[in-house]
Amino acid sequence: MRFTGTSSYVATEDLNVAVNAAITLERPLLVKGEPGTGKTVLAEEIAKAVGAPLLTWHIKSTTKAQQGLYEYDAVSRLRDSQLGDPRVSDIRNYIRRGKLWEAFEADKRPVLLIDEIDKADIEFPNDLLLEIDRMEFFVYETGETIKARQRPIVVITSNNEKELPDAFLRRCFFHYIRFPDAETMSKIVDVHFPGIKKRLVEEALKLFFQVREAPGLKKKPSTSELLDWLKLLMVEDIDVETLRERDQRKLIPPLHGALLKNEQDVHLFERLAFLARREGGR
Repeated sequence: MRFTGTSSYVATEDLNVAVNAAITLERPLLVKGEPGTGKTVLAEEIAKAVGAPLLTWHIKSTTKAQQGLYEYDAVSRLRDSQLGDPRVSDIRNYIRRGKLWEAFEADKRPVLLIDEIDKADIEFPNDLLLEIDRMEFFVYETGETIKARQRPIVVITSNNEKELPDAFLRRCFFHYIRFPDAETMSKIVDVHFPGIKKRLVEEALKLFFQVREAPGLKKKPSTSELLDWLKLLMVEDIDVETLRERDQRKLIPPLHGALLKNEQDVHLFERLAFLARREGGR
């Protein structure tokens, strides 16, 4: 069982090494990187590559670690008891299984994605330490211990919004997905748009990386935004010469709404265009 990327996901060699090391060590793979670098999609592609079911736990600011194990719906049980429902005699009817429980009892070794763990409270990772380490947990309401039939492949993503506890980090295999260089990005584009004109891609990538390198940019465009932009360029039939044009009055890329996602960055390019026009008029 080795991961080498898939036909729809371009994985660098160091990423392949990280995935396979985490699988071999049976440790969670903690993946960090800029938004849009394919962290979430990675778990989907690992599942596809190894033929495993995928379970996804999207983390929010209000998510508690207990929800990944199970939740006891006491309110529903109280309501049913008032209505005389016979189900109240078995408390198991009111235990809602979480994603970890589902992963532990899966018939086939699954891939469990814990997505954007840094969105939760700072104590969230620590609250999962024991369960992830021992691959078991105790259900107090029923008095049973749930043990993993086989250790799931756990992929945890983080956008670096907050630091994760050292004790949690020690239990993970860490990998930082660097933003793709032009060569890797070209391969990614080929996967998503087979047969796209090479000259169009070359000019689009030049312009894309120029935008990313602009000083003062608040939000750099990501891989997913590049793909959206390329799709629009093809639909609108924007030619290579339009992209290659270096007219000082047209520093903002065509269809820039796919790349620039806030007014501050649009204003930045407008100011650069204004300064370029003023310098050119002297």
